[in-house]
Amino acid sequence: MENALSPSPADEIAGRVASLYVYPIKSCRGISLSQASLTPTGFRWDRNWLIVNSKGRGLTQRVEPKLSLIEVEMPKHAFAQDWEPDNNSNMVVRAPGMDVLKVSLAKPEKIADGVSVWEWFGSALDEGEEASNWFTTFVGKPCRLVRFDSDSETRPVDPNYAPGHFAMFSDMYPFLLISQGSLDALNELLKEPVPISRFRPNILVDGCEPFAEDLWTEILIDNFTFHGVKLCSRCKVPTVNQDTGIGGEEPIETLRSFRSDKVLQPQKKPQGKIYFGQNMVWKHGFGDGITKTIEMGDSVFVLRKLSSPTEAAT
Repeated sequence: MENALSPSPADEIAGRVASLYVYPIKSCRGISLSQASLTPTGFRWDRNWLIVNSKGRGLTQRVEPKLSLIEVEMPKHAFAQDWEPDNNSNMVVRAPGMDVLKVSLAKPEKIADGVSVWEWFGSALDEGEEASNWFTTFVGKPCRLVRFDSDSETRPVDPNYAPGHFAMFSDMYPFLLISQGSLDALNELLKEPVPISRFRPNILVDGCEPFAEDLWTEILIDNFTFHGVKLCSRCKVPTVNQDTGIGGEEPIETLRSFRSDKVLQPQKKPQGKIYFGQNMVWKHGFGDGITKTIEMGDSVFVLRKLSSPTEAAT
């Protein structure tokens, strides 16, 4: 059962925000931030864009590991709370052996129908022929770059875990939180330590015990409430070296030995899943649309938590 709300959150301080990340183009390289603006669908600019194949299906590093080599740069002030793009604002995209691509942040007029990512199917904004040619050349097969059309589309998360919440092109939920302690515990078991970039979190917290985040069902960061809704089931992407685009076996093989559903929740029928990180939603991410920010160094308070990983939603 969950613990009762603490009368004094200071008694439940878990750690501090060590790093913040956004990944503007899904499955491409992330951007480390000192502050990030909250929106109901995740940090501003996170997974707003998606590379799709000729059938409109979203591409990820699971199938195209070389996407990890694509670097994305946003305008200097894009992460300030009240900044809005103008006609001269661009997202800059770079990759080895490629000319620099500039993608205007002005809303494109062309619509791409038949776009799909995981369970979702809908339309998106098409970023045009120059971007299409660039990604087609780099990936080696016909591709287009599309942007989530928040004016006409929504993408609900699984209502069994977070009813009423939405995401853009993230895998399943708006936010992913991982602790430095968890990464350190994993790296102690690996012959070659891996960086946090393998796991692509939005929020990295330091100062708590390894895997403490498994138990967090409600936390407070700078007075903003987040709900931990589901442990993050990991695919093969963490096996991709983000600097070379080459896949391997680790760290998934080592994680399987102590982070599988069979180990964490032996009372349930195993599904062969491996967990690392906590999926989260912003509790008050609705209403007037006023943007809020959290920053590196912000305290993380635990308001509600489980007593054991066996109770965690998976």
